[in-house]
Amino acid sequence: MQRRALLLALIVAAAIPVRSVTAAEPLVVATVGPMTGQYAIFGEQLRRGAELAVETINTQGGVLGRKLRLEVGDDACDPKQAVAVANRLATRRVALVAGHYCSSSSIPALAVYHEAGILQITPASTAPALTDDAARRKWRNIFRTYGRDDAQAKVSGRLLIERFGDRNVAILHDKTAYGRGLADETRAVYRQGGRQEAMYEAITQGDKDFTALVTKMKAAQIGAIYLGGYHTEAGLIVRQARDQGLDAVMISGDALVTDEFWKIAGQSGTGTLMTFAPDPRQEPAAAAVVERFRQGGYEPEGYALYTYAAIQVWAAAATKAKSVATAKVADALRAGTFDTVVGQLRFDAKGDVVDPKYAVYAWKDGRYAVAVPAR
Repeated sequence: MQRRALLLALIVAAAIPVRSVTAAEPLVVATVGPMTGQYAIFGEQLRRGAELAVETINTQGGVLGRKLRLEVGDDACDPKQAVAVANRLATRRVALVAGHYCSSSSIPALAVYHEAGILQITPASTAPALTDDAARRKWRNIFRTYGRDDAQAKVSGRLLIERFGDRNVAILHDKTAYGRGLADETRAVYRQGGRQEAMYEAITQGDKDFTALVTKMKAAQIGAIYLGGYHTEAGLIVRQARDQGLDAVMISGDALVTDEFWKIAGQSGTGTLMTFAPDPRQEPAAAAVVERFRQGGYEPEGYALYTYAAIQVWAAAATKAKSVATAKVADALRAGTFDTVVGQLRFDAKGDVVDPKYAVYAWKDGRYAVAVPAR
């Protein structure tokens, strides 16, 4: 009887499919950014870049013999929503987060990723505090494929000194981690050059009416406006300035690298200057990828290629480490040099890009072109 029962149990057990945790299971990677809200144009850049990177890697056999599966998270550039998305991803055993976009989202989300042992490579969050604070806490799971605000500010600060040294300068920021950080770093470089801004003001994200601010700048005879902030407010300020007869030149950072700026500013945006890395679309290594984007009807401006590069370097580092464990991949990233669609990348001990370059671009007729080459 006992032998018959044992035999029956073995037959039943053999009939039950066993879930095998094998190399065939997909690796889950994610990108997170403002998929909705006023900065959704940037969320789309992250999503498009991540989708094509995952597709390309999968056609090449995946990572360590495993295909990738992409999850897309929407933080709307809201810190609380960013933490909620990060917590959800932590339950999904995500190997990599290629995001977030806003620094104010990346900074609180990083704490969740650190606790969960998830690697974060942001293609767009530029606040120095992101990697500085992580280094102080000895967190080693954060990297970025794009430069920091203090590196970008060296270019914008020198620009203010060299081109607008004879004008009254207003420095504005939108109170965000990104906007205030970029404005303050630019102001520091400007002051180190022996200059003093005529105005230093904060604006509020989401405001539409800047009439009072423009009136104040007009009374102060402002000739150049530096804004640490995003394309929406920049477009509105420059348009309202022109409406009031203020011809001050608008200067800002990499958040203006979107056609949405021109849609808001219109011809008032002519002559607006912005700092951004050398256009990655011009990189020889990016030619085939750019063509694939364009064949799909999408122009990979802004951070699309930087997001592609984030997944690209992670895959290369995981291959070198022969593991997707965060600690091992992080060590490989810090030790290696990587050829990517945005050029060759190396990372310092904090996870920042070594020696990032920036050019100055000028807007005209709905397009931007290099006004001052990278140096």
